[in-house]
Amino acid sequence: MTTPRRLLLVNGPNLNLLGTREPEVYGTDTLADVEALVARTAGEYGYEVTAMQSNHEGVLIDAIHAARETCSGIVINPGGLTHTSVVLRDALSGVALPVAEVHISDVYKREEFRHHSYVRDVAAVHVVGEGVPGYATAVRLLVDVIAGRAEG
Repeated sequence: MTTPRRLLLVNGPNLNLLGTREPEVYGTDTLADVEALVARTAGEYGYEVTAMQSNHEGVLIDAIHAARETCSGIVINPGGLTHTSVVLRDALSGVALPVAEVHISDVYKREEFRHHSYVRDVAAVHVVGEGVPGYATAVRLLVDVIAGRAEG
């Protein structure tokens, strides 16, 4: 079976507010800037990107399920669902695709409730606290993981 050269970019609740929500924490780049950065970075490796954002957990899960047939990996910033959603974690685990978890801020230097991630144990890549450029780092590392799977 040929591995699709497509990544799914998932941004969870409130990430549609990037650029205006707490710029001292998240910066001034918008969600469109994030999506363009990921598309550009993935393109350097011959990958296309399907980008989606939702404030609704079920919509995110449906997109993750659909990626099973169309993508070779997932870059996800689950937003606040990182710390609360077992079902999002189960969806990522269930599709058996390599996952890169991204957080713009350093969640480990913020409130204690943000220190736990339900996604962490199912993600092959973790990028935390690099700001929006962390998405590019996540893509690069995820592509390496995918290449390792293809070779193995």
